[in-house]
Amino acid sequence: MMGPMRAEPSPQILNTFRDLPFIGPPEQKLRTQDVLRPVFLQDSEFRLLCENGCGDGSAAEETDELVAHVKEPVEPLVLFRRLRWGGRVWVCAQRNAAVQEQIRQCLNLEGCFVLDRPMTHVSAGRAFWCFRLFGQRMYVAALRKVLLIEPGEMTERFTYQVELMRPPGEKDYIVKKQVPSSQRVEARLKHRFPDLAADEIARRARKFTEKIFPVFLTREAAMLKILERDLPEAYRARVPRLLRSEREPNGLVHTIHMNWLRNGGRRLSQLDFAWQFADMLRVLHDDADVMHLDLRLDNVVITPAGVCFVDFGSAVRTTEKFPDNSLLATLFEEMMHTSQIQKMLGAMMTKGLVTSQIMNGAYGKVDKAVDLFYLAVQISRPTSNPDLRGLLEYRPDSPEAKALKHLTEQILRPPTDSSPPFQTAADIVRGIEELKQHAENRQQAAA
Repeated sequence: MMGPMRAEPSPQILNTFRDLPFIGPPEQKLRTQDVLRPVFLQDSEFRLLCENGCGDGSAAEETDELVAHVKEPVEPLVLFRRLRWGGRVWVCAQRNAAVQEQIRQCLNLEGCFVLDRPMTHVSAGRAFWCFRLFGQRMYVAALRKVLLIEPGEMTERFTYQVELMRPPGEKDYIVKKQVPSSQRVEARLKHRFPDLAADEIARRARKFTEKIFPVFLTREAAMLKILERDLPEAYRARVPRLLRSEREPNGLVHTIHMNWLRNGGRRLSQLDFAWQFADMLRVLHDDADVMHLDLRLDNVVITPAGVCFVDFGSAVRTTEKFPDNSLLATLFEEMMHTSQIQKMLGAMMTKGLVTSQIMNGAYGKVDKAVDLFYLAVQISRPTSNPDLRGLLEYRPDSPEAKALKHLTEQILRPPTDSSPPFQTAADIVRGIEELKQHAENRQQAAA
């Protein structure tokens, strides 16, 4: 008696599988695809990525799924750099020892990978139609990239330790964000201030790990609770949800756990991206009374829910006041003079590229206009985050790119200083909606 018929995979899934990035001998690519095809087509995560319009990596520097034929081991950092955060590398070879050695090397890379699917074997003759490989075995395992930043990477900013983890007994990964170790902060300080004495480096590292990082992480935990309470329901899935936090005896938070907002939504046009970005900011400002203050594209994610914001450690309530000479007042004053966004705003003001009184008045301050400034800059040229490049369409010479560039100029350099037309996120939303309407009119006229 025949069992239930299995649904045929869609052309999108088949095409995505065919175009998966491959590392290994070129002559092994087709053979490897033949053997692994049933494994991928039955994998629920891969199918979901395909349905969400993601997973092939063909338009991005980084990919969610990578196949590596490892007759000889591949340098683990090579694999790490090819994957988006949370992406998987499928390690395969004809010999189980080769796969085991690759697993060993990856798991020894300072917590960068976890073994997501244990090694198994696929026999092409039994598993699928590939008769020319009848009787051959291929060993395969999947490793997941769980560390956000590679070991030893020196960024311009002091960062937390951020990684993915899967709680025991659970199938879904969550985000763990914690205060970095003193050793990591000391290494960052030595890189940034090579002439600083060792005892001064140690003192500053203690200040960061015992005060500054815990204070901002405590604020982030509180801010996520506020967002869950005050955001309209339709927007709550577009910011992280706090699952739990862990505190030191002094009451400050040292670790938070959040749900994972994974890049992998459907590819957006630049206009749709700009509208969702501005609309999310409008709701953040007007409904939740929260300023993000760090809306770099590194803190923007595209998921099936839409354009999302993450990293609320620098966020401030619009009504919040810091007592003079308090630790928070000092920290935010320093942040407002040293952040990447403030440096860009100051440089553009000096060059005459920003003349809006709204923007000029926000320089060096905790102000909503800081978010408006970076919103305007990002929607005009949304290319700084490689994770987003396969998820949004950006063609500098397209009509929508030119229209958004013109809108950005109107926001930053309004025709009149006394009453700028774009003073709030809601104003920018309306401006983008007008551009969308013009684009629809052009399409209808062309049809």
